[in-house]
Amino acid sequence: MEITTWHLEQTSPDDLSAAKPPAVPVTVTRAELVSPELNRYLYTAVGGDWFWIDRLGWTWAQWVEWLDRPGVETWVAYAQGTPCGYFELDGTVDGEVELAYFGLMSSFVGKGVGGHLLTVALREAWALAERWPGKATTRRVTVHTCTTDGPAALKNYQARGFRLFRTEVEQAELPAETPGPWPGAGRK
Repeated sequence: MEITTWHLEQTSPDDLSAAKPPAVPVTVTRAELVSPELNRYLYTAVGGDWFWIDRLGWTWAQWVEWLDRPGVETWVAYAQGTPCGYFELDGTVDGEVELAYFGLMSSFVGKGVGGHLLTVALREAWALAERWPGKATTRRVTVHTCTTDGPAALKNYQARGFRLFRTEVEQAELPAETPGPWPGAGRK
């Protein structure tokens, strides 16, 4: 299968074009304790429909190793107390923050939550150094998305002020169907 990957960036907090709040109240909270169980749950619940397969084989120890680094943050969105999406920031490179993972659970797609959550994600990416003493001020925020992600992903990133800086096309072999939120639960 041919996969196109788009690499996008913001180079100033002023690049952010905020989305309007969703109709349903959404709160976004940082998970301040390292929890491989939480991150694996979010990763599979959000990415199961979109071929997020690179971390499926990770052990508990690999999750801890990834999460327990200064500048890595997990933020969870809740609609009326129910988890509805999340984002993961990787601020391990001084002055740069990658929006490493971002997405919604399928039942919340198309309800105006994504633009709002991305707005929050970008505000937190730009403010990351304030939460991590010794980290350099954020000068650049990056994200990448591809043709196997949700169909609204690229449009949402661009609507929030991200600019394309590189496009890659490659051939990749993918499973016949998405993995779903747990093994064998693909819904596509």
